[in-house]
Amino acid sequence: MPAYPKDESDDISASLGRLPSGSPVSAVTTKLLELFTSGQIAPGTRLPPERQLAATLEVGRSAVREALAALEVLGVVDVRPGSGTYLRSSTSELLPQSLSWGILIGRRSTEELVEVRGALEIYAARLAAERMTPEASARLDAHLAEMAAHLDDLPAFVEADLQFHLELAHATGNSVLVDLLQIIRSLLRVWVDRAVEDAGHARAALDEHTAVRDAIASGDGDAAASAMAAHMQTAGRRLTAAAGG
Repeated sequence: MPAYPKDESDDISASLGRLPSGSPVSAVTTKLLELFTSGQIAPGTRLPPERQLAATLEVGRSAVREALAALEVLGVVDVRPGSGTYLRSSTSELLPQSLSWGILIGRRSTEELVEVRGALEIYAARLAAERMTPEASARLDAHLAEMAAHLDDLPAFVEADLQFHLELAHATGNSVLVDLLQIIRSLLRVWVDRAVEDAGHARAALDEHTAVRDAIASGDGDAAASAMAAHMQTAGRRLTAAAGG
């Protein structure tokens, strides 16, 4: 892999500028999002490395890393281990025109986002129980098995948890619902990564996901919605606590 072109990296960095001291991750995400969807950077362009973005914005590398993780969930960037971070698509393909991302990111309380996420996840579980294919069901089981195998590896557990919910959303066959859940998950991503603090939390979450899976497998929409509601109640408390709410 050739070295990242210095002149292009410098041009991208120059387009960013610095952020005020103490800026939160949401401000870093917004700043990067504005540039990445401005049309100034061609799709497929490799972006400056974390350390350069952090130096340009004058924020910590962890803030840049968390912002890029959120943008990856949104589908804005593609993070390729060992290669770099790439802009995935053009502005028109990246973001629904009906949503104002600059307002949405960082200006809604965590509590409100958790409420909306809960309602959408409950609806998704109900639809999934009615529409789940055998292939999607097998993938859901595989994600659940990954969660069970990583109770003592919290980052891997959280990733398998995320994949479980993504699989469930896709099983609804409703692309708008999938997009809305992706948006909210990306905005909550920092807190989601911190909400499972120990193996005890992981075990409780695994039991809740198992109940959701069992209800969906039975084809009972009411039971699936009820199981997801129970999970969202406890997950919501963990998220709000992680965010200091």
